[in-house]
Amino acid sequence: MVVFKKIINKGNNPVRLFIGGVHGKEGLTTVDALLQISESDVKNGNLTMYNFDKSPYISTLDRHYYGSDRGKEIVSIIRDIKPEMYVELHCYNSNSFSKLTDLNRKERTGVPPLIHLEKGVLIGSTSPYIRTSLFKEWDVCITLEIPCNYSIESLEVYLNVMKAVAGSKDKYELLDRLRADYPEQVKTAAKYAVELYWNGYPPL
Repeated sequence: MVVFKKIINKGNNPVRLFIGGVHGKEGLTTVDALLQISESDVKNGNLTMYNFDKSPYISTLDRHYYGSDRGKEIVSIIRDIKPEMYVELHCYNSNSFSKLTDLNRKERTGVPPLIHLEKGVLIGSTSPYIRTSLFKEWDVCITLEIPCNYSIESLEVYLNVMKAVAGSKDKYELLDRLRADYPEQVKTAAKYAVELYWNGYPPL
């Protein structure tokens, strides 16, 4: 069930979508960030935000997730809105940090490790199951993770990335903004993109 939905409309392009509460109890955390995105954060285009209540935990790296009720609902939203910029908001237990950022994660799960920005906030691509089927190659598709028991500093970093997406007119402006704060992390993300997607098909 959707427990939070908000649309900020300041024009047709770009079309942005933020979704929290993807699985498990993550929505209890991600809604805190979504509630802090305001009209002033969007300069042009539009932003639609959803947050869901709790649901069974199935990894988005498991193809069965997209056959679940929550997975089908999210796919339906993406197909309806057709976002050019998509941010999937997650939270994680702090003891999972090393597993999520493990340099051997691709051998274990088929996807590269998430990248640590700072203060426990991690960034990466959305699941290949939707990245390669629901989006164009030039679209922005980000997974953003924060500790479920987050600190004020972690939430600030999380929000800064969300606001960078909300306030950028296109992928190139967004990348410039992220490079200004996280040059090495963006460089690593580009490297992982080449490894994961053919012909440089990018997750960012």
